[in-house]
Amino acid sequence: MNEYETHRYDVIVIGAGGAGLRAAVEAKSRGLSTAIVCKSLLGKAHTVMAEGGVAAAMGNVYSEDNWQVHFRDTMRGGKYLNHWRMAQLHAQEAPDRVHEMEAWGALFDRTPDGRINQRDFGGHRYARLAHVGDRTGLELIRTLQQKAVSMDIDVFMECKILRLLHDPSGAVAGAVGYRRPSGEVVVFEAKAVVLATGSIGRCYMYTSNSWESTGDGHAMAIWAGADVIEMECVQFHPTGMVWPLSVRGLLVTEGVRGDGGALKNSDGHRFMFDYIPEMFRAETAETEEEADAWYEDHANHRRTPDLLPRDEVARAINAEVKAGRGSPHGGVYLDIASRRSPEYIRRRLPSMYHQFLELAGVDITVEPMEVGPTCHYMMGGVRVDPETQAATVPGLFAAGEVAGGMHGANRLGGNSLSDLLVFGRRAGQGASDFAEANDRPPTVDVAQVDAVVSDALAPFGREGGDSPYAVHEELQATMQSLVGIIRTGSELSEALEKLDELRDRTSKVSVGGGREYNPGWNLATDLPSLLTVSTAVTQGALARRESRGAHTRDDFPSADPALGKVNFVQRQTDPRGFDAPIHIGPEPLPEMPPELRELLEEGH
Repeated sequence: MNEYETHRYDVIVIGAGGAGLRAAVEAKSRGLSTAIVCKSLLGKAHTVMAEGGVAAAMGNVYSEDNWQVHFRDTMRGGKYLNHWRMAQLHAQEAPDRVHEMEAWGALFDRTPDGRINQRDFGGHRYARLAHVGDRTGLELIRTLQQKAVSMDIDVFMECKILRLLHDPSGAVAGAVGYRRPSGEVVVFEAKAVVLATGSIGRCYMYTSNSWESTGDGHAMAIWAGADVIEMECVQFHPTGMVWPLSVRGLLVTEGVRGDGGALKNSDGHRFMFDYIPEMFRAETAETEEEADAWYEDHANHRRTPDLLPRDEVARAINAEVKAGRGSPHGGVYLDIASRRSPEYIRRRLPSMYHQFLELAGVDITVEPMEVGPTCHYMMGGVRVDPETQAATVPGLFAAGEVAGGMHGANRLGGNSLSDLLVFGRRAGQGASDFAEANDRPPTVDVAQVDAVVSDALAPFGREGGDSPYAVHEELQATMQSLVGIIRTGSELSEALEKLDELRDRTSKVSVGGGREYNPGWNLATDLPSLLTVSTAVTQGALARRESRGAHTRDDFPSADPALGKVNFVQRQTDPRGFDAPIHIGPEPLPEMPPELRELLEEGH
């Protein structure tokens, strides 16, 4: 393989967000040769957009909080599609991971008596989000990045991975990609590979996700023969900016509502009081006066309905807009200006204040924001073993947003950052154990590499094909209009036909120029991933003929108890790759132990 730049490691981690950094730190701490590969710059991962806090039942604000309540909240928020063991491990281990971040240098906000402060978030019974103002994700990335640098972990920045590679036994044994600045091919051989590639948000027109979130890891896992689950479960965060255009889709942290912000329609009515589901009614204030009193005296543990789980809030906003009670630009209003002083807002929400003032000319201390649902988070992903994060293909591990199972049908706010820490560590442990048990050096077939490189370079040799930008724009429009927050069978079938057409056009796109920093070519190499994950999402949405969590079928508006007991599992069999069919079918959820089921039934 002398013609390609080649590197060999025990463990490579693809992705440099919270999960990837934590996995790499764990592997390196075991004395294994470890590398991080990321297609952007170190420190620019999408984890920085998780602003409100990291969920952990430390009991610093409410001593009654514990892992059992956090487990119950997570399972109930996920409408019980969660893998119970992942939810249990997450709830039990999150406090230790937060304290670990503090020991490594993270500077959390404090209570008056000096403990880590915790704020309220949607779906959590108690205030349990440890936070750093409204820039918690940035603080965790800063801390983990410094830890990784201090350990001298090799980092390959601006390096786009195209495909995973297999050894003769069929195990994953590395990956092939290219350096974005030069276009030169890079091959990584490894005993174990950890996927930590994040989300799929760039499939949609309106998204809070950055440009990196093109579903690379989901697609590469599928092409490698690994199982994926719950791909239909895409979370639309209820509060993304819809106006001005300069900030369309940009996330407004749930912390705005946690600190007193209220959702209002065009009539000035706090409409969330009209949408309290029966299952949350006992724990939610039913009048505006009760909700305001709750903000002043948290001891009663009652919730404002503005902090219901994200799927509930997103559907309520969608209903208000459809009923003609939306804002002028198709959203609703989020008002904190009339409810908190300018000093309070600037102190508690500094990023929100400065970001929207500088980017959009919106001063949130004096005027409301126009917000609406924006594609935010992917609950579905690679099917993994909860203990080790091992995928169903030997040698492959996954953590963070690319992994499925933890969040079920809907993720609670704040659970993403603790998910990254808990399962990033476990993925690093699992990959290290696998690498240590494998004393043979990794071997990959040069023919695999040649085939991947040939496919990647093909757009340069074509003339008259579509622009990758045109194909991507049509893909986003298709997903936004046909596979969005409200779905129907006929529209999903139409979307699959459109995706087949776009897949054919993707195979014929053409680009000009050279390979150095060529954004058109970069997008052309993203399109196969985008098409693969879009197809998987649409297939899953068509198969799940019910409404559950973030997945809403207008033609099946109720939850089906039978479907609440299964995951829809998708996989490719031979041949595998961009053009191969994805097979889908239901498989039973893992059986929950009686003692955990009792926690749910008793409402512990």
